[in-house]
Amino acid sequence: MTDLLLPWPPAACSPNARVHWSKKSKAAKAYRAACFLLCREAKMKAPTGELILSLEFMPPDFRRRDDDNLVAAFKSGRDGVAEALGIDDNRFATLIKLSKETFRGGAVRVRIESVAGEAA
Repeated sequence: MTDLLLPWPPAACSPNARVHWSKKSKAAKAYRAACFLLCREAKMKAPTGELILSLEFMPPDFRRRDDDNLVAAFKSGRDGVAEALGIDDNRFATLIKLSKETFRGGAVRVRIESVAGEAA
């Protein structure tokens, strides 16, 4: 099984952010590109069939967070991962975990596996 650590989503990508649309768009494009490149560097490959996308959000601090907002903030990252794998992100069924531990700067641990259990 391949795990990949991706950077924490930018604050501007959060659905709760009150930023101008152009700032949010720039942040989302940059985050998507960063996730794309990190996935390509890791040489991740997508198994055939339906996939499970496991996301473990490791926050930079102990503030409370809602898992639905984390998933929404990660949307451009998810798109970058799917693009790097050469697949449509509608093949992902997402599992979400919010870590109790912090990670300096924050990170998102991504794991992709086949519904049948084959690792990516």
